[in-house]
Amino acid sequence: MERTFETERLMLRPLTLEDAADVFEWTGDPEVNRYMPYPVHPNMDATKEWIRSIKPENGEFAFALKNTGKVIGSGSIRQDPDGRYIIGYNFNKQYWGRGYATEAAKGLIRWGYEQLGARRFSACHATANTASGNVLRKCGFRFERYGEYGRYDGSKTYDATFVGMELE
Repeated sequence: MERTFETERLMLRPLTLEDAADVFEWTGDPEVNRYMPYPVHPNMDATKEWIRSIKPENGEFAFALKNTGKVIGSGSIRQDPDGRYIIGYNFNKQYWGRGYATEAAKGLIRWGYEQLGARRFSACHATANTASGNVLRKCGFRFERYGEYGRYDGSKTYDATFVGMELE
């Protein structure tokens, strides 16, 4: 299975320890992590530990600029127990508002469709995070329900909007 592919401006590929400094620019940023399920990384060692913990089969990708190689975000696609493929993403805030999240999310969907045979996709975002909701709508996701999600450590819970889509 091909684990590296391109979109118009991005190279999506597995994360490596060499990416740690770029990755820490957003994993260590409280503003970026405001709605994420994991806590802010307090230091580069925490980011390296997270990168080391990623298994290739987890569908985790680095989003690197094709023209410079700088990693500006990361995301994942993985199958849930119901057979849907869940996508998620986050980005260095210096690159917000430039269309990279939409481009990367569409890339994850295309990769899931072509490489995994995925046809049903889902995602959720904090209802207050309207920018992420806009990204998902641009990708073709439709509202399914409201609910909640929380941080992995249980420290916070967010009102959430759950969305889905099906491809033929």
